[in-house]
Amino acid sequence: MRAEVGDSLVAESNKVDTRPRQGEILEVRGEDGAPPYLVRWSDGHEGLVFPGGDAHVVPRGY
Repeated sequence: MRAEVGDSLVAESNKVDTRPRQGEILEVRGEDGAPPYLVRWSDGHEGLVFPGGDAHVVPRGY
């Protein structure tokens, strides 16, 4: 997984009727765009994230 500051991180849910979580990547702390990422989630919370297999990056502007 590779990302840049300003991209979105989307974490899908494995529960029925649960929306995916989406947040803006504020910092990329790994080498060459690799995790971990500091993310501001849509609910305003911020956290350091090591995305799992249920997450994907959406480039800024999409």
